[in-house]
Amino acid sequence: MCDLAPGEATRYVGDDPMRVIVDQDLCEGNAVCQHHAPEIFSVGDDDKARVLIEHPDETLRAKAELAVKRCPRAAIRIVED
Repeated sequence: MCDLAPGEATRYVGDDPMRVIVDQDLCEGNAVCQHHAPEIFSVGDDDKARVLIEHPDETLRAKAELAVKRCPRAAIRIVED
């Protein structure tokens, strides 16, 4: 489980412009993202996904994109900063 509170700062890794965002209003805590990218996501006790690494290294891009694609509520997105 994740100890981050909603809105709490997440880690920054690398110099890559990719940013991962979870829309807490859409998230149902299905943990599909956590399954596909546990380095990036964790589902908390409140059944909401938390982003553990807001700016993941480029080596995690494929996992982040798969989590976006597989999220049943389309609650995850990647933006290029």
